[in-house]
Formats: sequence, structure tokens, C-alpha cells
Amino acid sequence: MAFTRATGKHRRPSRLTRTTANAAGVAALTTTGVIGSLAGPALAAADDAPIEHTGLTQAISVGDSLADGVDAQAAAQRQAADDAAAAKKAEEAAKKAEEAAKKRAAEEKRKAEAEAKAKAEKEREEKERAARAAERKRLNTYASPIAGSYVSTGYQTGGAMWSSGSHTGVDFHASSGTPVHAVGSGTVVEAGWGGAYGNNVVIKMNDGTYTQYGHMSSLGVTVGQTVTPGQQIGLSGSTGNSSGPHLHFEARTSAEYGSDIDPVAYLRAHGVNV
Repeated sequence: MAFTRATGKHRRPSRLTRTTANAAGVAALTTTGVIGSLAGPALAAADDAPIEHTGLTQAISVGDSLADGVDAQAAAQRQAADDAAAAKKAEEAAKKAEEAAKKRAAEEKRKAEAEAKAKAEKEREEKERAARAAERKRLNTYASPIAGSYVSTGYQTGGAMWSSGSHTGVDFHASSGTPVHAVGSGTVVEAGWGGAYGNNVVIKMNDGTYTQYGHMSSLGVTVGQTVTPGQQIGLSGSTGNSSGPHLHFEARTSAEYGSDIDPVAYLRAHGVNV
């Protein structure tokens, strides 16, 4: 059994319902051909009716507005997605640039530290080379056996004082107790009593020659000790066969007596102003 709605007790159908119904009715009439069979006046009346009363325009307007809204929302969503992607891309690019900058800074720091280290190492090596060169120069430098003194008796001076008949060395003027210095670098091979030489020291020089220091009052070195130019080896005196305080100095080609050479020429050949 079908239910019927009592007339007059409820609202009229809504505008949207009416519009939809009108649109459906028009479509049905068109399909069945009823419109074509209507009388002329009826068709004329339908043609004269304002289009807004048919409901078709309202249906189209609502659909267009809804489509436009959907399109606008989709466009907004696409724009938001594009903006987000662009922001993320920019953030990633900034992060990469920051990392690259940090890497460059770290590399520059490493290079600067390496260069500074290399420079310091080079300076250290140069200082060491200079120090070694200075030490070699110092060790190869000769000095006077008595600072500020002079030769009081020359080489090969004749006289009965000397067993060989002549002076085998030179005498440097010096009062007793004056410091006596090694004239160059070498090793002490004799330190003690030397007969006619009194207290004496013999040094084998680094160049293979020998130097002798006689008549000293005291000795300051021992056998086997190495000495350097200008190093004090004792004090002058008048021990042994001596007529008074002075230093007897000899230069020899060997340790044997009789291999003596001119001491003044020897010292001058090594740059000593005598």
C-alpha cells in the first residue's frame, strides 16, 4: 500500500527540488516529442516564459560555481605543493652550500696549518744548519795561545840553552799564572812533566799536526780530553829549563821531537795574527 502525503500540512518542495523537477520534466517532454505536438499558443506561451522560470539556468549556474570552486581549490593546493617543494629545495641548497663552505674553511685551515708547520720546520732546519756551520767555523778557527801577547824569542834562535843548539819553538811573553789556551781543536795526548819542558801539554790537532805548550805552572786538562779553540788548558809559569815565566809553544808534524815547524807561520796559516 502506498503512502500519500496530506496536502497543506507540510512545506512546499524546495527551490532546488523544484528546479530539478522542472529540468527533468523538460527533458522528458523533449524525449517523448510532446512539445512538438502542443498547440501553437501553448508553444508560444512556453517561448514567452522567462528562462529563469524554467529552472535550467539555475542548475547550470550552481554547477559552474561548484566547478570553479573545485578548480580554485585544486590550483591552491598545487601552488602550496609547489611552494613547499621550492622551499625544501632552497633549504637543501642552503644546507649544501653551508656544508661546502665549512668543508672549504676546514681545508683552508688544514692547508694554513700545514704551511705554518712546514715554514716552522724550514726555519728550524735553517737555524740548525747555521748553528752547525758556526760550530764548524769555530772548531776550525785558531787562536793565540796567550791572548794579547807577543813573541819574545823567535823560532830557531841559536844558543847554548837548547840541547839542539837552536830554539825549536817560540816563546810568548807571559807572567806566571797567565791563562794558556789551546790554539785549535784536538785531543790531548800528553799532560804532565816533560823534562826540560817542565809541566807541558801536547795536543794532536784535528788536521793531524801537533802543538806543545811548555813551562806551565799548572795544567787544566788530562790525556784523552778533547779541546776546542781558545779553551784554557793551564797557566803559564817557569817550570823545567826556563830562565823566567813565559810560554814555550811548538808546532810539529808528528809527536816526535825534531819534527818541529815554524810556529808563527803555522799560526798565521790558520788565521792567527801573530
